[in-house]
Amino acid sequence: MTLLIAALGVLGVASSGPLIAGTLGATSVTALAIAFWRNAIGAVVMAGPVIIREPKAFGRITRREFGWSAVAAVALAFHFACFITALQLTSVAAATALVCLQSGWIAVFQVFRGTRHRWPVLAGLGIAFGGVVAITGFDMGSSPEALLGDLLALAGGALAGLYTLAGGKARQSMGTGTYTTLCYGMCAAIVAILALFTAQPLSGFDAGGWLGIIAITVCAQLVGHTAFNHLLATMSPLLVSMIILLEIPGAALLAAIFLNETLPAGTYAGLALILVGLAVVVAGQRRGRPEADRREAELGAD
Repeated sequence: MTLLIAALGVLGVASSGPLIAGTLGATSVTALAIAFWRNAIGAVVMAGPVIIREPKAFGRITRREFGWSAVAAVALAFHFACFITALQLTSVAAATALVCLQSGWIAVFQVFRGTRHRWPVLAGLGIAFGGVVAITGFDMGSSPEALLGDLLALAGGALAGLYTLAGGKARQSMGTGTYTTLCYGMCAAIVAILALFTAQPLSGFDAGGWLGIIAITVCAQLVGHTAFNHLLATMSPLLVSMIILLEIPGAALLAAIFLNETLPAGTYAGLALILVGLAVVVAGQRRGRPEADRREAELGAD
């Protein structure tokens, strides 16, 4: 049963990139509309159990918890804006791999906060950076749009790292349901404001567009992330973190099958380097800071 849940989790998160790219390419749905509805629906779904089990939970939120949740929500909103836009400009495989550098960015941010990492973490960052150079180098030669997409995906990964760190602060005293409801809700509100300023509609789409939005929300947000939340109760955070990295080859495979996406051999080599590098980073971080990384792994799976 555990293996089945793990497979569903990987399939769920890996489907995010291909589903988003397919929806953007085949319908009139906008990038910010996907980000808005994904978070708005997620907030409503997560709020239900909290309201039923702990109806006063939202009234007990402290100023500190609200502040860190707001920082996480801002980072998450711009993360989605960068990642989903990147999927319109570069390949699904490249965008997914670059945005999955979240673990690497967290390690970099920790260095600036005074953390001294063990040598495997630094080695893993070097390997992953080599993968970034390989991917962006090939995309630089293909088109300026693809290179811009790569840079947006990189920014999306950094913002995801910031979201994880800020959320980890909030989660020190907040339950999963309370935090995710507040964070997703604020994120949806921020995206709505961004859509207003950029004149991107959030509604008025055809049936295919709404079907795509629902599929993205169910597969990536509810099935994928919920599966990893469940696994954290039965598996070590290290093993769950390693399983999540399968999103990189999973997204590339799904994009190749359903979107007929073909990439230069050098790009696939870059994907492999990022995958190996992040695996080394995750393993090194877990050995060095087990309790802090446990909280960060739980947040990353929400």
